[in-house]
Amino acid sequence: MISIPLILCMKAGRTLWVTLFSLAFAFVEASVVVYLRAIYYPGGFALPLKAISNFHLGVELTREVGTMVMLAAVGILSGRTRWGRVSYFLIAFGVWDIFYYVWLKLVLNWPASVFDWDVLFLIPIPWIGPVIAPVLVSLFMIVGGAIVVRMERRGTEFHPTKPLWLLTVLGSLSILFSFMCDFDATLRSLPPRSYPYPLLWFGLICYVGALYRIYKSGRTKCYSSVSRYPWRSSGERGSSP
Repeated sequence: MISIPLILCMKAGRTLWVTLFSLAFAFVEASVVVYLRAIYYPGGFALPLKAISNFHLGVELTREVGTMVMLAAVGILSGRTRWGRVSYFLIAFGVWDIFYYVWLKLVLNWPASVFDWDVLFLIPIPWIGPVIAPVLVSLFMIVGGAIVVRMERRGTEFHPTKPLWLLTVLGSLSILFSFMCDFDATLRSLPPRSYPYPLLWFGLICYVGALYRIYKSGRTKCYSSVSRYPWRSSGERGSSP
């Protein structure tokens, strides 16, 4: 009986294993935060940020680097091409980030809502913002990674175009700036100003455009391949011209 779900998992492929890893890793990450909050925020987490010891800060910065290395390693081991590896990294990161909050909700009953503020990252300076922001970004990462993985499984190579690069870079810079622009809150431990949602919406709109271009590119290349080699879809044999 135990072998049945194992066989099903093996047939499901790399995406399932990447997802399972990310779910488990998200709990590990959440458990560390549970202990940190018990030390520095015994009354419950809230901004402004509290100063932590240099020793704990060093450990946290190293842990964040280690986290990125582990997620990148999963992508590298799972993908067969350069963009396949990037795509599996995006899927792993997105699932990990979303379920980090799911586990915190189950363990600490936090956040009370998706608009509660959180410390998102510490490198190069602290990133802060409402929970809904990283969750939405993670959803786009999962969808984008899944589209490219699906393209490559169908034998279609992914090649990002200049407009796609432009949309992705502009969107990412806008969102990153929204997380780090409040220097009083991130560097001086003062109460945060209102979150700049227009920067988030602009970034997500850029991501929508990028996803559309990826999806359209995949369909166009797949159609061209079928049109040129019709026997691949009909099951007939033939020789290429």
